Amino acid sequence: MAKVYEFLANGFEDIEALAPVDVLRRGGLDVKTVSVSGDLMVSSAHGVQVKADMLFEDVNFDDADLLLIPGGMPGAKNIDEHDGVRRALVAHAANEKLIGAICAGPMVLGHLGLLRGKKATCYPGFEDQLDGAVYTAAPFTIDGNIITGKGPGATLAYAYALLGQFKGERVVEELKKGMMYN
Repeated sequence: MAKVYEFLANGFEDIEALAPVDVLRRGGLDVKTVSVSGDLMVSSAHGVQVKADMLFEDVNFDDADLLLIPGGMPGAKNIDEHDGVRRALVAHAANEKLIGAICAGPMVLGHLGLLRGKKATCYPGFEDQLDGAVYTAAPFTIDGNIITGKGPGATLAYAYALLGQFKGERVVEELKKGMMYN
């Protein structure tokens, strides 16, 4: 079973964090939310309190198949400033494993140089943070081991694209049907 870790920092965008977790778990992936705040309770950009599955300092990311960065401000900025997350992302990318980021989240990858020469999307206004990427403005973009999403309205399309990397189009289409997604 594929192993997924999603980073949660105070100020994360609610739908961009929780909908991919929901879709990937429905699709049969082992998804764990990881607080980078030093506390299991993490507050969203809209004041929703979420209890993460684990603390960053308690996780070994060597078994990860996919690392996820939700958007939201200041959540994405808080993730960008977390040295441990930055090291985990660089190591994960060096092993050519999958990384997903949505909305403001792709700026973290841009600041690390992980988007150079790749196509990527993000929330409008963050394009200049993608450092060397070709901006697509698409709801989601897949380029090699990097999957990016545009923003809140694109969250389900992005989540289904993530699931498709592991389960294929047939499973994704069945899940879309069950979730009444056109």
